[in-house]
Amino acid sequence: MDSHPTLPSSLRGRRILIADDDRLNIRILAGILRREGYEIADADSGERALTSYAEFQPNLVLLDVMMPGIDGLETCRRLRQQYGEKAAPVIFITAKNDSEDVLAGFNAGGVDYLPKPFNPSEVLARIRTHLQIQQLLDEQLQLVEQLSRANSAKNRFLGMAAHDLRNPLASIRGLAEFLGEGTVGPLNPEQLDLVATIREASHSMLDMVNDLLDVATIEAGELNVSPGRHNLIEVVAKAVALTNMEAARKRTHVVFQPHDTQVVAMIDPAKIKQVVDNLLTNAVKFSPPGATVTVAVRVSSDAQGIILSVRDEGPGIPADERDKLFKDFGRLSVRPTGGEKSTGLGLAICRKIVEAHHGTIEAHNLPERGCEFRVILPSS
Repeated sequence: MDSHPTLPSSLRGRRILIADDDRLNIRILAGILRREGYEIADADSGERALTSYAEFQPNLVLLDVMMPGIDGLETCRRLRQQYGEKAAPVIFITAKNDSEDVLAGFNAGGVDYLPKPFNPSEVLARIRTHLQIQQLLDEQLQLVEQLSRANSAKNRFLGMAAHDLRNPLASIRGLAEFLGEGTVGPLNPEQLDLVATIREASHSMLDMVNDLLDVATIEAGELNVSPGRHNLIEVVAKAVALTNMEAARKRTHVVFQPHDTQVVAMIDPAKIKQVVDNLLTNAVKFSPPGATVTVAVRVSSDAQGIILSVRDEGPGIPADERDKLFKDFGRLSVRPTGGEKSTGLGLAICRKIVEAHHGTIEAHNLPERGCEFRVILPSS
């Protein structure tokens, strides 16, 4: 009949390595632990403990501090060096209970200590506690690995779905543009309104699909940035020209008057243009019709780096919502002024692209109205 029926079944069969040069200590501990249902291996030196550890792969180690050859403290340090976070917890066996000796054991990587002579109840309680902690940590690690695999599968599915949806949505938008231009014949005003609605809806859906595809790519660790020496002024100027064409619908104007004709930075121009496009689109979305969006590029005089700023005339960022700003799906309470759609992904994508360039992105409310987004890139 089992004398310790309270031992959880999940702990039965757990492996414990006892390292002590005193055979009597080993016999006492082994007797206590085997009755509890543990499997036991032993070693009479630090060197043999290291060899036995590799063969036995214990769940916990009882390690005498004072042993011939390498002592228990050094043995524990070597276990930590060799096995890292996967090393089994070490409980030191010591006849000393001086605080300095106990502290030395903890500094070497131990989790607890057992004083001699042994109290069977104390031995079992301490060992059970640390094995249960280790069991919880193992379960947590397994859960994290399962969630990681599930997240990877989600990203693959999201990437495939977004990729498969992008082409038909682009076709729908293109066909709507052909119809609106009268390519297949004249349309009456009501038909033109319907075609415009189709075009705008497909454009919004395509933007969302592109954002989802970008997020899936980034989360899968596949954001490929190929930096080189490029003129940031040219990249920003192209983005401003394209945004002004869309901004004209709201009578909004994007102003870019660079002080220099050339600011060379180590950037991937396509990726940085994506950042600038997103910041400009957001500035237009959240500014009232007829507003002015101001863009500037300058080289900081205090070694901050190259600073790209975009200022809008919108409502700014609510103080209690700043933590949502650069997170996935981090939508704020403020809404676009022209009914434009927003996925809440654009700024999160910007942050990840900027960080891949070893830069930072931040946002500040302006004193009177509006907000300034600032991208800081390293000087080339």
